[in-house]
Amino acid sequence: LHTDLDPGSKKIKYILSGDGAGTIFQINDVTGDIHAIKRLDREEKAEYTLTAQAVDWETNKPLEPPSEFIIKVQDINDNAPEFLNGPYHATVPEMSILGTSVTNVTATDADDPVYGNSAKLVYSILEGQPYFSIEPETAVIKTALPNMDREAKEEYLVVIQAKDMGGHSGGLSGTTTLTVTLTDVNDNPPKFAQSLYHFSVPEDVVLGTAIGRVKANDQDIGENAQSSYDIIDGDGTALFEITSDAQAQDGIIRLRKPLDFETKKSYTLKVEAANVHIDPRFSGRGPFKDTATVKIVVEDADEPPVFSSPTYLLEVHENAALNSVIGQVTARDPDITSSPIRFSIDRHTDLERQFNINADDGKITLATPLDRELSVWHNITIIATEIRNHSQISRVPVAIKVLDVNDNAPEFASEYEAFLCENGKPGQVIQTVSAMDKDDPKNGHYFLYSLLPEMINNPNFTIKKNEDNSLSILAKHNGFNRQKQEVYLLPIIISDSGSPPLSSTSTLTIRVCGCSNDGVVQSCNVEAYVLPIGLSMGALIAILACIILLLVIVVLFVTLRRHKNEPLIIKDDEDVRENIIRYDDEGGGEEDTEAFDIATLQNPDGINGFLPRKDIKPDLQFMPRQGLAPVPNGVDVDEFINVRLHEADNDPTAPPYDSIQIYGYEGRGSVAGSLSSLESTTSDSDQNFDYLSDWGPRFKRLGELYSVGESDKET
Repeated sequence: LHTDLDPGSKKIKYILSGDGAGTIFQINDVTGDIHAIKRLDREEKAEYTLTAQAVDWETNKPLEPPSEFIIKVQDINDNAPEFLNGPYHATVPEMSILGTSVTNVTATDADDPVYGNSAKLVYSILEGQPYFSIEPETAVIKTALPNMDREAKEEYLVVIQAKDMGGHSGGLSGTTTLTVTLTDVNDNPPKFAQSLYHFSVPEDVVLGTAIGRVKANDQDIGENAQSSYDIIDGDGTALFEITSDAQAQDGIIRLRKPLDFETKKSYTLKVEAANVHIDPRFSGRGPFKDTATVKIVVEDADEPPVFSSPTYLLEVHENAALNSVIGQVTARDPDITSSPIRFSIDRHTDLERQFNINADDGKITLATPLDRELSVWHNITIIATEIRNHSQISRVPVAIKVLDVNDNAPEFASEYEAFLCENGKPGQVIQTVSAMDKDDPKNGHYFLYSLLPEMINNPNFTIKKNEDNSLSILAKHNGFNRQKQEVYLLPIIISDSGSPPLSSTSTLTIRVCGCSNDGVVQSCNVEAYVLPIGLSMGALIAILACIILLLVIVVLFVTLRRHKNEPLIIKDDEDVRENIIRYDDEGGGEEDTEAFDIATLQNPDGINGFLPRKDIKPDLQFMPRQGLAPVPNGVDVDEFINVRLHEADNDPTAPPYDSIQIYGYEGRGSVAGSLSSLESTTSDSDQNFDYLSDWGPRFKRLGELYSVGESDKET
């Protein structure tokens, strides 16, 4: 850098500032030459902006304004091309035509694409020819050979090169790999491994059993190798079928109908395998199917007997004679040896043993009488067993229908009871009856009704046959009176239309009843005749209910009055605990002066007569007792209480409830029992209180008191 100023006597110094000043670029402050002190990389930074200025050497004052300039780094070819996404994988269908696009690849070059040819790339294939080619500039890879076969070679490895400098010498290059896989197309037909298959099968094999497998191989894979199997010809198309196994890609031959060695010993089938998915592009390669012959040999087996019919239907009249033949079943051994057959009845199906069968010829006979009215159908099972091999058995169902004969006389359909109103009119229908017959004639039932010969001219009733096979009973006159005759019995003869016809006599009971004006029956009893006409049955029931209610109220009232009048004085033979009066209050202890006069205990001398009770006045006449003699003030309270207790026990007028107010009840379940003196009123006063001494120190004093009382009584 040089300034345009005339320096004169001043000395000029150059200074540099900006990007990389002092680190990458350095200026000679005397000459103004700029040097790069480090290697430059255009790919790292392509240009630098710097500012230069001329200043006075001594004072550093600017001699001219600063000048800005840009240093651009010129590119050189120092970066090779790179495939950032490699290695690559691609697929292309087999049998593709020439020039089919496979894929394209891309390489990048860090050099400047504008300056020179450092970033101009050219693509080429190093390995993979002659199967594939690549466009030099676009890097599109195409097939170079037509009809490449996947079955011959499935995978190809292609090495691709990208070279800069337009591919000229001296340029840098980079490589990558491309793996090309040929995908399958259906270009191969199925082919059986052998043209003839042999299978053998026993004649007694179960239907649906797999007899054998055939397989047509296909070089294709996946769905292109799927084949369907069919039987297209042969003498066993009706007996056999073939199904396709999608997993194993083979055909399974199964039995559709039973085989019989004695009828046919071998079968020949023609089996075809055809591709399911056919590509029309390759239809010219021929039919995508193949055929094979299957020969099946039937092996003999010991078979069970075969009945002439799968089911049998027999009919027999219900009046058939015992041991008469009602039908026959037949069976044979289908084997060549033809073993004799024995017949029997499965008794689980004939628990009542109503039928027998001849073991040799299969004739079924009647063992017990039949009754169609009890059971119309009998279902039994006949067993046929080979005599030479008892394990070979067969069963056949036999349905036996019992035919009807006219062996039941008709009778009333139910128990009828007719009601006749006293105020009925002549010709009025009293009752309509119908008949029933347990038999079942083919043309249905038709009944004939008649009265007994001696009842034809009876003056009271007549009969009339209806169109619905029922019978109406009519009254000949009015004025029936239940006081004269309450019940009439009318015998009726019922005959059927069977061959021969049967008949029976049923009696209809007719009751004479009192009815309302509109014919509603009210009472049929003779006693009810004396009741007022205006009272209905509901009114009578209401009156009776009121009477019963009044009686119950009277009984309860009398019971309550008796309970209130019971005396409060308890007799000697009663349990005092049943008559305890509960006041539901608690005693006040020593401060309670209302329950008991404490003065009596404090001053026994003042007691000369009797003190009136404060609670309840006794009903018995009280006899004054002679007072005790005066005792000194130092009287023993224990002795005083014992004396009073003795007097109370022997005084019949002393009520036992003087202390009930305080000690009325001590509770249930007490181990100690009751301590009340109320039980002292019992006639037997020989109570033993020795057990009190065993209750511990708390009851020691109480035991001594009662012991003293007992000793006094004994003395």
